[in-house]
Amino acid sequence: MDLIYEGGSASKNGGLSLARMHSRRKGRASSVRPLVSKNPDWVTMKQEEIISLIIKMKKEGEPESKIGLILRDQYGIPSVKLATGKHISQIIKDAGIKFVFPEDLHNLIKKASVIDTHLKNNPKDLHNLRRKDLIEAKIRRLVRYYKSRGIIREDWHYSLSSAMLMME
Repeated sequence: MDLIYEGGSASKNGGLSLARMHSRRKGRASSVRPLVSKNPDWVTMKQEEIISLIIKMKKEGEPESKIGLILRDQYGIPSVKLATGKHISQIIKDAGIKFVFPEDLHNLIKKASVIDTHLKNNPKDLHNLRRKDLIEAKIRRLVRYYKSRGIIREDWHYSLSSAMLMME
């Protein structure tokens, strides 16, 4: 029996099929990772080797998302969490590597600064003006979340000019 909710129909995993944040389009169909509870047998690397690789790549300046992609594509490790029992960010934190700024917030601020420089040259581009407003709304929402978790300082406030200086 399929359940029909007022907002739409139920998705494959039993919840509502949710729309994206700023556009009412749905996400990609069937893009859910399969549920696996243990590390596959074909992964040959030991836990210590994986952790040393992560620390080495982080010291070279790679962001956490790129580290995960490199481990998946070049070393055949489908999930660091299953192989080591910890997330990449937790491994980096335990290694004592200095945490600078959350990667997702950094990428949004970079995107907003690129759009801002575009808008300085093209002031009548109203579509990108709206896009910049939506990106800044996401930034403010993320800042509020990271402040509540104690990841960034409570006295840090977002402004595009100061954030661009901090990112350089």
